[in-house]
Amino acid sequence: MASTMALSLPSPVGDFDAYLSAVHAQPLLDADEERELARRFREHGDLTAAWHLVTCHLRFVVGVARQYDGYGLPREDLVQEGNVGLMKAVKRFDPACNVRLATFAVYAIRAEIHEYILRNWRIVKVATTKAKRKLFFGLRNAKKRLAWLSNQEARDLAGELDVDPEEVVEMDKRLYARDRAFDGTPEDDRSSYLPPASLIEDWRFDPETRIENEEFESYARACLHDALEDLDERSRDIISKRWLTDEPQTLQQLAERYGVSAERIRQIERRAIEKLRSAVVH
Repeated sequence: MASTMALSLPSPVGDFDAYLSAVHAQPLLDADEERELARRFREHGDLTAAWHLVTCHLRFVVGVARQYDGYGLPREDLVQEGNVGLMKAVKRFDPACNVRLATFAVYAIRAEIHEYILRNWRIVKVATTKAKRKLFFGLRNAKKRLAWLSNQEARDLAGELDVDPEEVVEMDKRLYARDRAFDGTPEDDRSSYLPPASLIEDWRFDPETRIENEEFESYARACLHDALEDLDERSRDIISKRWLTDEPQTLQQLAERYGVSAERIRQIERRAIEKLRSAVVH
């Protein structure tokens, strides 16, 4: 449904003020109109009804997205993600439940916005479990009324969010830690600053590493040679003509040579490759 309706829906990407004017120009639906449109879509697959349900609730998505302005991400992108959640909610909405669509959809809208924020908040993910995600957004809301967390405030927040105080402190550090450029920035004093990239050792020319790699390559070549010798003559010839020459032959050329189908050549080739791979790996 989302891909079908997206062609006709206004997009927040571009002139955002024009988008706001467009969505606020859409009429609001009363409960009976909303229920009838949802019934038509659910029972008859009426995409026009679904389109009306979505467009008349786009202003609601804007209101939800505004609650996440403090994350430093473009509001247009937040609205776009929220619209995805709205369309998913319309697809699942059951008018028989006697609940307004906005009440039902707010959870899906927030879920999509939350996912977007967590994907784009830091290079390194700050929240990887359901509990940490709850803590991430709970702590962000609490920090609107609190400055630096004291030990007592951390314990109080831990109680409210049902997590350990140590997790609150750790998440607080993650929230306000800055990403550092891996190769430094133009403002860095190059005479005194060494970016992390310059501190990584290059092992390619380490004598021990080179000897180890050469021995492994020699061992792998020996295994491959022995495995080729173990193949029957036809399989070995097919592998050689297909993979071990500067001008590989096609399946059809080999099929004509051996008087079989191209599919049969492919099957022989696949089994031979599996034997070779097994010999080299083991």
